[in-house]
Amino acid sequence: MDLVFNVCALLLLLSKTECLSIGGSSAVGINYGQIADNLPSPKKVAQLLQGIKIKKVKLYDSNPEILQAFAKKDIELWVGIGNENVAGLTTTQQALAWLNQNLTPYLPDTKIVGISVGNEVYSGTDAQLSANLVPAMQALHMALLSLGLDSTIKISTAHSIAVLGSSYPPSAGSFKQELLPLITPHLEFLALTGSPFWLNAYPFFAYKDNPGEVSLDYVLFKPNEGMSDSSTNLHYDNMLDAQVDACYTALAAMGYGNLEVRVSETGWPSQGDPEEVGASKENAQAYNRNLLVRLARNQGTPMRPTAGLQAYVFALFNENLKPGPTSERNYGLYKPDGTIAYYVGLGRSSATNALSAFTSSAK
Repeated sequence: MDLVFNVCALLLLLSKTECLSIGGSSAVGINYGQIADNLPSPKKVAQLLQGIKIKKVKLYDSNPEILQAFAKKDIELWVGIGNENVAGLTTTQQALAWLNQNLTPYLPDTKIVGISVGNEVYSGTDAQLSANLVPAMQALHMALLSLGLDSTIKISTAHSIAVLGSSYPPSAGSFKQELLPLITPHLEFLALTGSPFWLNAYPFFAYKDNPGEVSLDYVLFKPNEGMSDSSTNLHYDNMLDAQVDACYTALAAMGYGNLEVRVSETGWPSQGDPEEVGASKENAQAYNRNLLVRLARNQGTPMRPTAGLQAYVFALFNENLKPGPTSERNYGLYKPDGTIAYYVGLGRSSATNALSAFTSSAK
C-alpha cells in the first residue's frame, strides 16, 4: 500500500512540475484570435493566460479592449495589422498616426514588443499588397524610431511555408524564384532592424494531403524512424524541425543565415470534415502536447541546435465564425466557455482557478 501511494505521489509531483515548466517556458507563445461571437471578455482571457503561465501572445489586430486588459500583466504582445490596412501605412506620417492611435496610449503598461504587418502576403495573389508590404514595414519602423520605441518594438510579418519553392530535404530549402524581388528587400529590412523571420508551419496540412506517404508519428512528434538529410547527415524525428531548417537553408542561400526563424503559427484541429484526414481530438492533443514539451526543453533544430526555437500555438480558442472547412473552427486549446478542449499540460489547476470568474459571472 505504501509503495502504491509513494508511486502515485511521485507521478503527481512529476506531472505538476512538467505543467509548470511548460507553461512558464519563454519559448511558448499562443495566438489569440477573435473571429467568433461567443468568446470571453479580454479581461478574463488575460486572467486565463496568467493562470496557465503563458508569457507571449500574438494578436491579429490592435483591439483596444484587449490592449487595455493586458496592462500590467507581464505578457509580451505582438499586435497585428490586417492585410486590408497595409496600403494605408506606407508613409511615415500614416504610420505615426496609426501608432499614436493604436499603440502609444497603452504603453508602457501593456507590454507590446512587436507589430506583425499583414499575414501570408507573399503567398497570396494581391500584387499591390505584396508591393506595399516592405514600404509599410519601413514606415512603421521610422515612426517607432521617431518615438524612441524602435529598440523595444520590432516589425515583421508571418509567412506561409508556401514561400519556399523547395523544402525537402531541409538542406534543399529555397525561396520561390518569382518571389526573390520581394523577399530580398524584406530580408534586408529584418536584418537591419534585428527582427525575426516569422513562419506559419502546419505539419497537419502535409499529412492531410498525403497520409499514405507522410508518417503520422513523424508529424505528431511521436517515436518514429524519422528521416536523414544525406547532404548534411542531420537526422530529423519530426516535420516541424525539418520545415524550420528548410527556412534556415533558404535564408542562408540569400545571405541572411543569421536571421532567427520563429514559428508564428502551428497547431492541429480537433475536428474536421470527412476529407480532412487526421483532424481529431486525439491527434490535436498529441501534437500540441508534444510540441509544448519539445519547446519547454529550449532545444534548437538539428541545423541550429544551440538556438532555442520559439513557437506560437494556434490557437487559444475555437473560433465559430471562421470561414472555410470545419477544421478552421476547431484549432483552439480552449472552448469559448473557458473549459479545455483537451489537456496539453498547461496547468489544469491553475487554469481552473483562473477561470473561476467565468462561472461566477455566468451565475
